[in-house]
Order: sequence, then structure tokens, then C-alpha cells
Amino acid sequence: MKRLLLPLVIILSLPLLFQSTSTEILKLKVFDTFIQTPQESGNFVILNITEEDVEREGGYPLPRKRLAQIQLDILGKGALGVGWVISFPQADRMGGDEDFARSLGYAPSVIAMFEDGKGNFPKTPGTVVLGDNNGGIISTGVKQNLLLLSNHTLQGLAIAPTDIDQLVRRIPLLVKTPNNEWIPSFGTQIYKALFGVKTYIIKTNDNGISEISIKGIPPVKTDSFGRKWISWVDTPQTDLQEMEVNGKFVFVGVTANGVMPQIATPVGLLEPHKIQAALAESILIQDSPYIPDWALAVELGMLIVFVTLVWFALHLLGITWGISVATLLMIGTGGLGYYFIAKGLLVDVSWTLLSEFIAGSIAFYLRFRQQYKLRQQIKKQFEHYLDPRQVKKLQDDPSSLVLGGERRYCTFLFTDVRGFTALSEKLEPEEVTEIMNKALTIQADTVKRYDGMVDKYIGDAMMAIFNAPIDLPGHETSAVLCAKEIQDKIKMADLDVEIGIGVNSGYAVIGNMGSETRFDYTAIGDAVNLAARLESSTKEVGEDIVIGYDTIKSKGFSEQITLKELKSIKVKGKEKSINIYTII
Repeated sequence: MKRLLLPLVIILSLPLLFQSTSTEILKLKVFDTFIQTPQESGNFVILNITEEDVEREGGYPLPRKRLAQIQLDILGKGALGVGWVISFPQADRMGGDEDFARSLGYAPSVIAMFEDGKGNFPKTPGTVVLGDNNGGIISTGVKQNLLLLSNHTLQGLAIAPTDIDQLVRRIPLLVKTPNNEWIPSFGTQIYKALFGVKTYIIKTNDNGISEISIKGIPPVKTDSFGRKWISWVDTPQTDLQEMEVNGKFVFVGVTANGVMPQIATPVGLLEPHKIQAALAESILIQDSPYIPDWALAVELGMLIVFVTLVWFALHLLGITWGISVATLLMIGTGGLGYYFIAKGLLVDVSWTLLSEFIAGSIAFYLRFRQQYKLRQQIKKQFEHYLDPRQVKKLQDDPSSLVLGGERRYCTFLFTDVRGFTALSEKLEPEEVTEIMNKALTIQADTVKRYDGMVDKYIGDAMMAIFNAPIDLPGHETSAVLCAKEIQDKIKMADLDVEIGIGVNSGYAVIGNMGSETRFDYTAIGDAVNLAARLESSTKEVGEDIVIGYDTIKSKGFSEQITLKELKSIKVKGKEKSINIYTII
């Protein structure tokens, strides 16, 4: 089971290491769920040109003279500036470009540019790169605004690249041209317009961009591509009729049907000006969520550590405790992931949690299978020699059975059929077999009834153990009473055979004995040998049952059993005579 851990960890690490589609989508969905939406900053407002506005104005596009008037109306309502998330690459057929250009110059303003993939780029603003000029997203070309307009205001690239699940979550603050120059995004240009900044400061490290600074606001942490994670703040919205814009920077865009594309985000479909407003809001948020450069290393480390802990918990602690500890580990993993997100560090634990569940399920199955096989092994090994209740106890608590051998104090009972040779000579083999099966069945059933274990049959003889493999209080008494009942039942069965029984108590090594390929559960020791010698002595002393001294002198032996002391005997392997008894 331990050997499976390393291959399993490697397999589970691969989707994370190579950022598979499924793990990336899972990660992003978890971030969407647990990232808290902060309050809006109060610095921005969204002005929607609605379907009703377009109808009222006589259709779209609106003349540039009308846009100039809207610009002036917005400023007249006390706005700090205006960002038009609309591009103006062609001249106005109605000749309103000069009016619109002049209106843009009256206050901080920004107009949008969009990518067209044709390899053309606008004049880039000043940038200072602290470190190597690496990282960033390469632009394929930008559709520029009319020169008359761009000379009176700033331009910003209004792009919204999607993640692997086609949702917008991260927007680059600047994108790179093939000539290693930088084009700012629309949301970034807002701050340049408001603060009159001329230069952006880009800080890089070995992985790429780490943060971008704009004078007037704290440095903004980004990923290595210069992307900012968007917090979907609920920025206030207004329209041309209300125009509640006092003291705010205004994002102007069109929500009328069929004009602007709606872009998929975790909070639904949004028009471009709402996405750029969210970017501007996110730039101001302190401790705003971002994916640190070391996120993947931490995620991989957590997966290895927690999967290993779950595996060993289920492997070493058993099923009940293992499941409990594994569950606590998974709860802890989830709590750690939530803590990271709450601190603005987008470190994912979802794949680690899933890997813990997968590893835990496999470990649970293997542990269960191991326990099941052990139970079946116990049943197979003992069902013919123990009472079913004892077998059930062993199955419920396999730890009570020490495989390989343990030293235990037990009582041993040996039986042998007398006159077996004479019986074989006068009867057919089938008749002898039937008689012997009946005799041995009586003996085995009686041993089980007294909670003993039939260890083995040796021809016409039987060996039984009391107090192994499970504990049996008063096993000495049980063995002697069992011997007496065997004699009574054999006589009642009228099988025309006699049984000699020897009983002795003492320490022996008990467990699975034999070779690696064939073994039996049995007992080895002097006390076992003496019990066999006592059985052999029954012919010599003329009694059906011979009991050793250690059995009757044990604390577990009942004083209510009436015994008769016999003449001591000498047995093979013993220098001194052995005191023996029989039951009356």
C-alpha cells in the first residue's frame, strides 16, 4: 500500500503542474466564489447611453457635435473627467470632429482604442522599466483614433482578454508592442489623465512583471503578464437624463441593443465601459486579489503534503480514525485556501482537496479490502475449529489475533481413539471412516461449545486449545468440563470406541507456524507436549481422562469440580514424576 503513494502523488500532481484545462477552470470558479466584492470607491460613475437615449437622439451613431455637447453637459454637472469607451477612427461625416476635440480638452478625458490585429500601433507614452524588459502580453495591432481627437486627449486600449473558460477576470494594465514599447489600457490611462502623469513605472522580476506604478496611487501588483485581477465593484450608474456625475470620473458607453458587444464575466454579460470602470475601481483597492509568482509552487507543495497525510491517516489509523483525521485534514486544507483568498493571495487548494478525496478513497478502498481479506482469512482459518461467535469476535477485532506467534498461557486438550487398529481390521474402510467422523464431530462440537479451538486432527487424534486465539476466562475449568462431556457423549453414541483425553495448562508460543507457502495456526511448547504425554498415559493409569497438576492448581480452575488424584507418573522428556488427576 505504501508503494502506491509515490506514483499516486505524481499522477495527481501532473494536472496541476501542467495547468490542465480542468484544473484551471476549477481554480477560477473557486476564486469567483470566494473572492469578496469590495465597496465601490466613490470616485467613478458609469453613464449609459440607453436604448431610449438612442431613439430620442434619432439613432446611432450620435453626431460628434452631440457628443461634444454631452461632454460639456457632463463637465457642467461637476464631473472630474470623462472616459469615452468608444473609438473614433473615422472622421464625422457631419463635421463635428473639431467641436468634439475641443470639448475633450476642457477636462481630463480618455477615448478608447481597440485591437485589430493589423500590426499598427499608436505613439506610446513614456515608461520606466525597473529590471529586465520581460513579461507582458504582446499586442497584434491597434486601431487608432482620428488624429484630431487623439491630439486633444489620451487614448487607452480597451481590451478584455478571456481566461480558459471564456470569462474576463484579468486585464493587462499595459500591453507590449513587438518593439518592446508599452501601450496602456483604458483603465490605466484614467489615472494618468486625472493626475497629469507622463510616465509609467514597470517593475519586473525573473518571471516577468510584478507591479506597475502610477504617480498618485500606490503601486499595483500584477501577475507576470502585467494583468490585474478585476474586482467586480458595483459602480453607480446613470444616464443622459439623470446625469448624476458630480465629483466623479465618468465612464461613457452604449447599452442600446446591438451597438456594443456584451462580454462574459463571472458576474454576467457586461459592456466594455462597465468592464473598464471595474478595472479602474480595482486599481485603487488595497490588498486587491492577485496570483503571486510562487502560487504554483505552494499549490504543488500543499498537494504533496496533504495527500500524503491523508494517505497515511487512512493507512495507519484504521478506517474510523483514519476517516476522521482525513476529514479534518480536508477541512484544514479548505480553511487554508479561504485564508489565502481572504488575504488577497489567489492560491488555489481546490485540486488539492479533490486529490485528497481521490487519494483518500483509494486508501480507504485498499484498507477496506485489506480488512476484508483479513476477516475472510480469519473465517477460513478458524470457522471449522471455533464456535461462530468466537469467529465473529476475531473478525470484529483482528488485533486480538497476533499472527506469527505470541506467548500465551492456555490449556491444551489431546484426544485419541483406543482400539482403532482392531476396529480397522474387523470393519470395512467405509464403516471405519463413518465411525471416526462421528467420533471426531462429537469431540469438535463439544470443544466449540466450551469456547475452545480445535487446532488439528492427527489421524484418529485431536488437539484443542482453550484461551487462544481469543481470551477465555476460566479456560482450565472449560477444558476439564469439555473432556468430561466428550466422554459422556461418546458413550451415549454407542460407537464401540473409547477415547483417551489428556489435559494440561501452561505457556506456549501460539500463532501461524510453518513455511512461507504453507502454515497452520498451532501451539508449540513444553505444556503442549505434556498434554500429549498425559493423553498417552491414560492406557497406563487406566483412566479415560488424565489432568496435569498445573491445570487444577491454576487460579482459574473451579473448586466445584470433583477430582481424584492418581499415582504420579514419569513421562518422556521429564526427569521428575508428574502429579496427575482425573475427574470423577
